[in-house]
Amino acid sequence: MPKPGTTLVKPVISELSERSREVFRQIVDAYLETGEPVGSRTLSRRLSVDLSPATVRNVMADLQEAGLLYAPHTSAGRLPTEAGLRLFVDGLLEVGNLTEDERERISGQCAAAGANVEGMLQEASTALSGLSRCASLVLAPKTESPLRHIEFINLNPGRALVVLVSENGVVENRIFEIPKGLPPSALVEATNYLSARLVGRTISEGYQDIMAEIEEHRARLDELSARVVQSGLATWAGDKGAAGTLIVRGQANLLSDISGLADLEQIRSIFSALETKETVVRLLSLSERAEGVRIFIGAANELFALSGCSFIVGPYRNTRQEIIGAVGVIGPTRMNYARIIPMVDYTAKLIGRLIG
Repeated sequence: MPKPGTTLVKPVISELSERSREVFRQIVDAYLETGEPVGSRTLSRRLSVDLSPATVRNVMADLQEAGLLYAPHTSAGRLPTEAGLRLFVDGLLEVGNLTEDERERISGQCAAAGANVEGMLQEASTALSGLSRCASLVLAPKTESPLRHIEFINLNPGRALVVLVSENGVVENRIFEIPKGLPPSALVEATNYLSARLVGRTISEGYQDIMAEIEEHRARLDELSARVVQSGLATWAGDKGAAGTLIVRGQANLLSDISGLADLEQIRSIFSALETKETVVRLLSLSERAEGVRIFIGAANELFALSGCSFIVGPYRNTRQEIIGAVGVIGPTRMNYARIIPMVDYTAKLIGRLIG
């Protein structure tokens, strides 16, 4: 008997009879609605064709042998395996369209952030998590446009804001920690130092030179100002920031529809994955090889081997049609694919237009 996610053969939709397709579709639909296994007697009442429970049991046995269904524990009912869900999404799923209200909610929240790219991406992630009732993730782009302005602003003891304005007019800002009691002159000195070395260049172009200058004590900066420069740059550049910033919203949504211990274990697996952000960033970066939305289901993906979890991700592009980031939704495998796939696609395209 195959475990969830294993496949004895690799059937395609065209190899299934019309009767098998109908039984399979009804089992997956019921699973996406309730998360519960479906028995032959219940299925025979749901089908659009007249089949006896005995005939349905025979069809279910064939689908199970093909690796598309499995029987949880001692239940007489069946659930789709991850391979079965993959087949359903690829060949039987009818993707819906967003309502006008859904489009307006996403676009309205994004537009409210104005020219602040990070704020817009945070609003997009918040809107997507709210509408999908799952967790949403956005991989923000690195700042690759040459800079026109950079400035450090003191907020309160121990915190400062670094503001970047690129030559294309995009404004980005981040809050970072600074030594408590830092004199205002240190922020002014850090601003002047970076302005002289970064205006007209991208951060990636100037980062290594600046860090080397500081480490070799060639920079004419006092110790506190040097620490400000290093902390400020670290919010955009360096090894961990090379892939962009990861924004996560809506983890609490995943706790709202738990029907049993198995669901709870799945949610724990998702939370664990979200804490390992490097893995999620790598998964988001896989969208760079895709033209549109990609769907990862459970252990089928080597980077995201989480049984019971699915991830829908779409890339967004700049005005040169270069992929600069990605947006996605993560949740249990019984998420509403037909609704969430177009939601991710619309959000990714909207972000690309707004950034452009």
